[in-house]
Amino acid sequence: MPRGRLIVIVAPSGTGKSTLIDRLKAEVPELKWSVSCTTRPIREGEVDGVNYYFLDRQTFSEKIADHDFIEWAVVHSNFYGTSKEFTDTGLKNGVNMLFDLDVQGADAIKRLYPKDSAVIFIEPPSVEDLLKRLKKRGTDPQEVIDERVRNAKKELLRKNDFDYLVMNDEIDKAYAKLKSIILKEMGKSERG
Repeated sequence: MPRGRLIVIVAPSGTGKSTLIDRLKAEVPELKWSVSCTTRPIREGEVDGVNYYFLDRQTFSEKIADHDFIEWAVVHSNFYGTSKEFTDTGLKNGVNMLFDLDVQGADAIKRLYPKDSAVIFIEPPSVEDLLKRLKKRGTDPQEVIDERVRNAKKELLRKNDFDYLVMNDEIDKAYAKLKSIILKEMGKSERG
């Protein structure tokens, strides 16, 4: 059985990554969503094992100690991590998996799975455009927007370090390019 592929999407906040990923999930069902582990409480409507694997802090800490994560981080006082077992099982079974990771997570995937992974960086047309998008959302106070823009500037310094770069200046055009890249990468797993 041919091995699967790990498709990693990396993008600064406000770049349109969630919109692109939602479309991919709807239109490319053979691309399985990577279910991360978290210590954050389950929200109404979420399902354990579908949205996340919800773990208590002690279990998560034990998994860190046992090196069970490809990468993990603390975000807003909660732990998030990508399971090695989930990923290894998927690859072995020929499953093509989609990941939404930050730059450090993408680096970890490339380090552990250099031949099995493709990292696609989604960039905004400009930092100014990103700032407009974040303000237009109307979901965050100004200090959070400022932090997201600072983080975006750091992430954008790494945009050429990955396998592909997609500019999201127009959502349909960006999606077409992204989907084309992913279908090409998935074809690699079919050839073995």
